[in-house]
Amino acid sequence: MHVEPGNDTECLKFLLLGHAEDTELQPLMFGPFLSMYLVTVLGNLLIILDVISDSHLHTAMYFFLSDLSFVDICFTYNIVSKMLVNIQTQSKAISYTGCITQIHFFVLFLVLDDFLLTVMAYDRYMVICLPLHNMVIMKHRLCGLLVLLSWVVCFLHAVLQSLMVLCLSFCTDLEIPHFFCELNQVVQCACSDTFLIEVVTYFGAVLLAGGPLIGILYSYWKIVSSIHAISSAQSKYKAFSTCASHLSVVFLFYGISLGVYLSSAVTQISHSTATASVMYSVVTPMLNPFIYSLRNKDIKRALRRF
Repeated sequence: MHVEPGNDTECLKFLLLGHAEDTELQPLMFGPFLSMYLVTVLGNLLIILDVISDSHLHTAMYFFLSDLSFVDICFTYNIVSKMLVNIQTQSKAISYTGCITQIHFFVLFLVLDDFLLTVMAYDRYMVICLPLHNMVIMKHRLCGLLVLLSWVVCFLHAVLQSLMVLCLSFCTDLEIPHFFCELNQVVQCACSDTFLIEVVTYFGAVLLAGGPLIGILYSYWKIVSSIHAISSAQSKYKAFSTCASHLSVVFLFYGISLGVYLSSAVTQISHSTATASVMYSVVTPMLNPFIYSLRNKDIKRALRRF
């Protein structure tokens, strides 16, 4: 039995098999996931309110940080909210519409995270390598345009991916070995030809993930070169400390996400891979506020004042 796109999609459901197979263990998962979700939302929301309320933080760096915190809140909500409902109700089902919606926002916020980390790397490059030009170039208007451009590009890419999934037809075997509707796993459930969407997906990954990664590596290559040219050890440490938080988040984001996708490409996806996916979709957004608040003196002072 096949379900053609646009026909009986209201009755079509996907089964998310990333939860524990033993239903008795599912209630034990609810508490930890709920706790991580609340910490993620409250931590990132506190960063946003802190940046808005403190005039000392009205700079390009903290403007981008507040945008990253907002995206992390949305990213986590898109995945964890449905996960918590399914655990609480001991259900593994997600509707066709819900699955497509989850794919759209997952792609949108994942690529946005990547873009914002790249923009933040460019800001660090301007501060350290071109300090005299930084205040002239990195004004509020340019910062706003960079964020707006990131949103537009990522939104269009997410719409393209969602529309291509809508064009697929699905069989009755709609089991996804994940906690959420992950794009590649949903495509593998399709009965129709998936060559075009696979080409677009891989091309988009190379362009929208590889491109920003090259930009980040180039920015830090220039930053390291500039820091190396500084004679004073204290000045070197001060310059590097302004990048430490961002560099930690970049390593966390790329380290976990690349590890998950490389392992899933080499081996058949397993429960451990699904768990690792939760690491970068839940744990990484939760840790970002701690990384920035613990390693950043300006954030610490602002938090105390707030």
